[in-house]
Amino acid sequence: MTLLSPPTLPTSPLARTLREQQGAHGDLVLIVDDVPDNLAVLHDALDESGYTVLIATNGEQALQRAAQARPDIVLLDAMMPGIDGFEVARRLKADAATAHIPIVFMTGLTETEHLVAALEAGGVDYVTKPIKPKEVLARMNVHLQGARRARQEAHQAGQARNALDAFGYASITVRLPEGRLIWQTALAREMLSRYCETQAPETPPAVLDWLRQHAPEARARGIEPPALVIAQGARSLSLRLHRQTGEDDAGDEWMIVMREVSDTAVIEAMSLSLKLTAREAEVLYWVVKGKTNKDIGEILGSSPATAKKHLERVYVKLGVETRTAAAGVAIKRIRELQPQFEF
Repeated sequence: MTLLSPPTLPTSPLARTLREQQGAHGDLVLIVDDVPDNLAVLHDALDESGYTVLIATNGEQALQRAAQARPDIVLLDAMMPGIDGFEVARRLKADAATAHIPIVFMTGLTETEHLVAALEAGGVDYVTKPIKPKEVLARMNVHLQGARRARQEAHQAGQARNALDAFGYASITVRLPEGRLIWQTALAREMLSRYCETQAPETPPAVLDWLRQHAPEARARGIEPPALVIAQGARSLSLRLHRQTGEDDAGDEWMIVMREVSDTAVIEAMSLSLKLTAREAEVLYWVVKGKTNKDIGEILGSSPATAKKHLERVYVKLGVETRTAAAGVAIKRIRELQPQFEF
């Protein structure tokens, strides 16, 4: 029997809105310039073209934003007070976490030695001032396409490893019609004990009922049934029917892949990686989930105004200006840190 369909994409209202507004590319762009007018022109042009835009007005902010949000490309002013663009580029390229990000320099210096310095610092291209947004967009697209190809190749190379990870960590095999659990990984054993208080060869009743309900259709049509979710406080265990692994006259065997999802773990990861306070990370988490400030206030036991103030501080720390852009940064980081998380 063929493999069933992979898990569906995130479906929260805000996640859908973000994808719609981002268009086909959905890239994060970091603009670094100490001149507000330059930032405004580029921000508006990129925003209208469907990009999620982050801004930084100096070198320190640029390094912080890049480390936090991992943008897909950086538009970097060469000449800035303090840490200039050349040094920012060198530091980004020296950090393994940001070394892969393409850097396009923006410079008013046209002498060959300065352009060479920009490329030697790690830039892949440069545009000269005064900035022409259409030219910037065209140059960006060339380098973003190259970056996407590189990511796709890395993804394809890692698919086999990802599949092995899934089978090796939280999988069980159940035999029907008797419902006996005949194989499990160590993590699966621990999960079933904690969530269902059962041990092999016993299959948890809820899991067995779900499997018996959906296995016939999965066998006949090869369609993945809805996931079974077993909640336990802020954590939940998600079970997906992966495939039929055996069949004989006495019955058949089914492999189930389990994933543990924890709101708390995701919030803590966001707080650490984006350098937010615990409450700011909570507010941003519920923004990603599509909640309004009123909803967030009720969830966290505070007022909508307090939620709004926390969110405003998040905007400043992430270098974004809108709720959707903040969610875009968070979604990108969550996917890196918790790929099994479902929005």
